Amino acid sequence: MTKAFPSIARRLKSTRIKLLNMGTFLINRFIESWKRYFLGDTVDVRPSPSPSFDVRPSLAGPVLSLGGGGPDVDDAIQWMINQVRGGTNSATKVNVVVIRTNGNHDYNRLIYDMRGVKFVETLVISNRQEANKAEIIEKVKNADVIFFAGGDQCEYIRNWKDTKLETAVKSVYLKGGGVGGTSAGAMIQSDCVYDACASSEKGIETRDALEDPYRDITFTYNFFNWSNLQGTIVDTHFDRRERMGRIMTFIARQIKDGVSNSVLGIAVSESTSVLVDKNGLVKVIGRGAAYFVLGNHMPEVCQPRTPLTFSNYKIWKVRSGDTFNLRNRPTSGYYLRSVKRGRIDSNPY
Repeated sequence: MTKAFPSIARRLKSTRIKLLNMGTFLINRFIESWKRYFLGDTVDVRPSPSPSFDVRPSLAGPVLSLGGGGPDVDDAIQWMINQVRGGTNSATKVNVVVIRTNGNHDYNRLIYDMRGVKFVETLVISNRQEANKAEIIEKVKNADVIFFAGGDQCEYIRNWKDTKLETAVKSVYLKGGGVGGTSAGAMIQSDCVYDACASSEKGIETRDALEDPYRDITFTYNFFNWSNLQGTIVDTHFDRRERMGRIMTFIARQIKDGVSNSVLGIAVSESTSVLVDKNGLVKVIGRGAAYFVLGNHMPEVCQPRTPLTFSNYKIWKVRSGDTFNLRNRPTSGYYLRSVKRGRIDSNPY
């Protein structure tokens, strides 16, 4: 009988190890499928607006922040927070949620140290199942400011469009909140989104776009539909990657394809942000400039396997500290540039 005890002990030990391994596996699977990082006061559990009633603004927005990629403009995020809570001297504190498909919590400490923040939480939402998860949706609805990290706009659209997450973000905007993003996180805010789903990870750049306006260039519509960004298409990393030709192509495509008779490109340089207040007034802040590029007539030549020809784009270059009105566009201060057989006629910057 005494010889049986070691055998039983070994089996019990083996069973414990298996259970521990299984528990660790399940925990890791949960963490891998949905990562969240929290910093700040106890989570605000204010009830979300009932879907059976109209959403009425309860904050001082809505506002938007479009970042051009590269090093973030911290002041742009602080501006959104201040606008939403009613000013720099307001005693109100807001909840901020950062959304991304991969990555970590590198925004949490930066944002939590800003004035007027109650808590900040990063949600890594990497598939459509998570984008419809009730717990995630409740967290997003209870936010006052949403910030989309940079990444891949095709991945964002495939994982988030037509999900409950999309609806939850819209509810934040409708109650007077702020929505911002950088790089791909800014590009998905526009009315028309260059989604990069048909091109390589790098995306289409100016030379190829001008040579063939249709090759590997696809767009997504009806994502967020912000009122002050109707008829727009946003591009980022603008000066550094010399993307004027590609946004000209994107504009020409919308007009040629019958999407709109007039399209305004909002092109943001790296380390630069375009801030849009609730009245559609833009302020540019950061190290670089933003370009507002208007196409308002049918392109002369815009067809597959043929270089683009489009005359007289109107371009407003808005430097840091200056403004632009999206609802009442200026009638002066622009310069004209044309594309002829795939070549811009002179320096567009």
